Amino acid sequence: MLQTQPTGLDALVPGIPEKVVVTVVAVLVVSGVWRVTDYLHDRSDESTLVPSTWRHLLVSGMGVLVTVGGGLFVVAVWGLTGPLVEEVQSYGLGPQSVVNVVLALVIIVTAYGMTDLVGRITRELSDSRRAITEHQREIVYRLSQVSLYTVAGSLILGIWGVDLGGVLVGAGFLGIVVGLAARQTLGALLAGFVLMFSRPFEIGDWVEIGEHEGIVTDITIVTTRMQTFDGEYVMVPNDVVSSESVVNRSRKGRLRIEVDVGIDYDADPRAAAEVARDAVGGLDNVLRVPTPQVVVKEFADSAVLLGVRVWIDNPSARRMWRTRTAVVSAVKRAFDEEGIKIPFPQRELMGREESGGFHLADGSVLAGGEEVAAEADGGQPESKGGEGS
Repeated sequence: MLQTQPTGLDALVPGIPEKVVVTVVAVLVVSGVWRVTDYLHDRSDESTLVPSTWRHLLVSGMGVLVTVGGGLFVVAVWGLTGPLVEEVQSYGLGPQSVVNVVLALVIIVTAYGMTDLVGRITRELSDSRRAITEHQREIVYRLSQVSLYTVAGSLILGIWGVDLGGVLVGAGFLGIVVGLAARQTLGALLAGFVLMFSRPFEIGDWVEIGEHEGIVTDITIVTTRMQTFDGEYVMVPNDVVSSESVVNRSRKGRLRIEVDVGIDYDADPRAAAEVARDAVGGLDNVLRVPTPQVVVKEFADSAVLLGVRVWIDNPSARRMWRTRTAVVSAVKRAFDEEGIKIPFPQRELMGREESGGFHLADGSVLAGGEEVAAEADGGQPESKGGEGS
């Protein structure tokens, strides 16, 4: 157990309450410095005197130095400097260990700076080139971050004399075990990379994935998140996305809406199509190019079915339903004005005269309102309704 020994700072702050107060003040100072570093990180983007990467490195280094200095100050106040040095020496840690610690810190800070640099470069490229999406930028940044930290970890292990061969062998066995235990997660991970390169949709697109339909809100390496038009958030694994059919309604920036309307068989289909085309041509959300179309689709049970097709831009669920409602209202009003009938479902019942009467299930025949029975020997049927002579 560590025993406190008097030091300069310990002598200046002899009482336990004073030590507690000084410790709290040191913690508050370190917390305030980290808040200032966060502010400087945000403000540094607006300055052009120093490159952004070096500015972030300097600010982060200042925060690390203040944190380490505050920790050493608290250790000195509590009189733990001498016991701490003895405890370190008991593990055989000499000057070379201090050098190794400094080199390790330098490598970690360098890796942090490089990942920050890669993140800013990819952000600038994605902002200047539409070919790089936000999803691709995020994946490139994460892969670069993992790669740089892996290299930094290998260098640190090499500095401390750790056998990298044994570490790699152990990591290989661990990878096999993790792969067998998390096959579905790894499948979703690989599917995420496939989605990154195939790019079937982007954030903000209106898509239909299997049974789910909505707006894509986020794309990660493992899952795709979307908000349905009912206000629900759905998280779909990427391996499910890659195995389902994907319909992107926002890819071309426009969407075709088709409304079916039936006309009476006595009406002229060409005239009705012209009336419907004129009715929807002046609506607000309907595009002029491509022009609205009305096609004769089929002979339905009670009507000749017409398909009214219009296009809208910037497709969304609200615009689609608003336009569909406007089309139905405009066509209904135009048909009423022109006297074109939209028939109700109807059936035409027709009968025919049976020769020889209606044959009943028991073999008897209903003829002339009287039921007669057919004789088994094929003779003349005997009437059951009249009286015998």
